[in-house]
Amino acid sequence: MPRLRTLSGQDLLRIFADFGFEPASQRGSHVKLRRVLPGGVRQTLTIVLHDEVDKGTLRAMFRQALRYIPESELRPHFYTED
Repeated sequence: MPRLRTLSGQDLLRIFADFGFEPASQRGSHVKLRRVLPGGVRQTLTIVLHDEVDKGTLRAMFRQALRYIPESELRPHFYTED
């Protein structure tokens, strides 16, 4: 059964950068990532820059990102295949 990986905020920045998201603003440890699609549509995600992101928070960020990124592309970054 797949298990949720242990990821840091920096890991999340790298993962979402691969999908075209760039940091737009930061307040404390919360960073807003944004990408603009060719039609001018803006997509925004919020992540935390912790050394180790809690599992519940990580699941919430995964679900939030599913609005913009297909699960088949995102899942390998967040879950291990045991």
